[in-house]
Amino acid sequence: MLELAYDAKRFILYMRSIIEMAPLQVYYSGLLFTPGSSLIRAGYLKNIPWVTMEPKVADVWSSLIQTLEGHTSYVKSAVFSPDGKPVASISQDDEVRLWDTSTGKQCAVLKGHTSEVNSAVFSPNGKLIASASDDKTVRLWDTSTGRQCGVLEGHTNAVNSAVFSPDGKLVASASYDRAVRLWDISTGKQCGVLEGHTWTVNSAVFSHDGKLVASTSLDKTVRLWDTSTGKQCGVLKGHTYGVNSAVFSPDGKLVASASDDTTVRLWDTSTGKQCGVLEGHTGWVNSAVFSPDGKLVVSASWDKTVRLWDTSTRKQCGVLKGHIHWVDSAVFSLDGKLVASASWDATVRLWDTRNKAMIEIIETHGTINIMKFSNDGTHLHTSRGILQLKSSPPSGGNRELPHTLTHSLYVTDQWITCNMKKLLWLPVEYRLSCSAINDTANLLVIGSPFGRVTFISIDFTALPAAYLQPSIQVAVIEGKGFPGLVGC
Repeated sequence: MLELAYDAKRFILYMRSIIEMAPLQVYYSGLLFTPGSSLIRAGYLKNIPWVTMEPKVADVWSSLIQTLEGHTSYVKSAVFSPDGKPVASISQDDEVRLWDTSTGKQCAVLKGHTSEVNSAVFSPNGKLIASASDDKTVRLWDTSTGRQCGVLEGHTNAVNSAVFSPDGKLVASASYDRAVRLWDISTGKQCGVLEGHTWTVNSAVFSHDGKLVASTSLDKTVRLWDTSTGKQCGVLKGHTYGVNSAVFSPDGKLVASASDDTTVRLWDTSTGKQCGVLEGHTGWVNSAVFSPDGKLVVSASWDKTVRLWDTSTRKQCGVLKGHIHWVDSAVFSLDGKLVASASWDATVRLWDTRNKAMIEIIETHGTINIMKFSNDGTHLHTSRGILQLKSSPPSGGNRELPHTLTHSLYVTDQWITCNMKKLLWLPVEYRLSCSAINDTANLLVIGSPFGRVTFISIDFTALPAAYLQPSIQVAVIEGKGFPGLVGC
């Protein structure tokens, strides 16, 4: 009896804040996140049939933090493999960890880096991971064994990022040492030192056919490199401040670069010549991307606007106003008829690219740094989960692809939501620093500032009916336009 009383006291103290805010969550979050040896958990957890994978928790109250396996520092990002089975997470603890999404168990700790890991990426076939670190190396890991299978040494300063070529045969790494390096995956040997930048290299990206690499730098240039020879084949000069990103057009004939000089510039990849200066923004431009047909570019800026540009005329054809804070990113739907933009104002906004109208505002309860449309254009896959779009397809733009998602999981600062309705409250030590989602398995992976990586899978068919109806928290804007909008 004393043991039960002690357990009940600890349970109430631990869940006090949510008991005061949403008392019924004691039957859900309270039971899910209570230590495994809790008598209360043992007696009642079976009453949550819709949770098909439970989060890993401590065994006893007194060692709640220390007994959990995982990273020992802030979890920076988590990424699924191409087949969605393993997940890789990186942390400030210098390690990469692999997790089995079917069980939620850690299956490998990839140790070797001696300083903070900045990025990790799977190869196209999912058999390798490349990790970039402040220790000046890129390391290759076998995902089936967790063994290190290559240490790519050569950089003389921290490595910002590493990316695989489309065929998975090469890795390009970008570094503070002002160089991009190419590595042959089959040998682990360096096959190109792409030198020429005079300041930190921010990013490197392969063309769609893998024949070129474009690198961006704080030295105000974009540089093009031939991957077969390692030779520089273009110095794209024109920006007057650092370049944040560059992207190839779908046909590979153009590069669009976004810069702190408030411009987007277009470059001809065959000549290296500038063929368009897209001026109009009044603040730093964070990103620019091509539409799937290559006819438009959309740019996102700290001037709080999103802008559309015609690549044939090099003219601005839409100023999409509405955000009240910096805009980090914007993406096209697969048919090019919609644009979604994500901002520091904690909203995602949806725009019709033809009449330039804002048609939807979604509150995201935090910033989003990764975003793409689902195949059918009805959902947005984001770094916090899946956002269901409530607006109808634009006039004349019926979505032809099959509707693949019925419900959406999403993580706010304190809650896991279903269709934007509060489902599970997250105790402080389980709240996110990053997250990833596998919508096929309805599986959420949440990394925390405390080093935890938590897996939770939901069976929608077992959820109470109230959660299965779309929420009405999303603003859908009717009509053809929006005040303050400037079109072409």
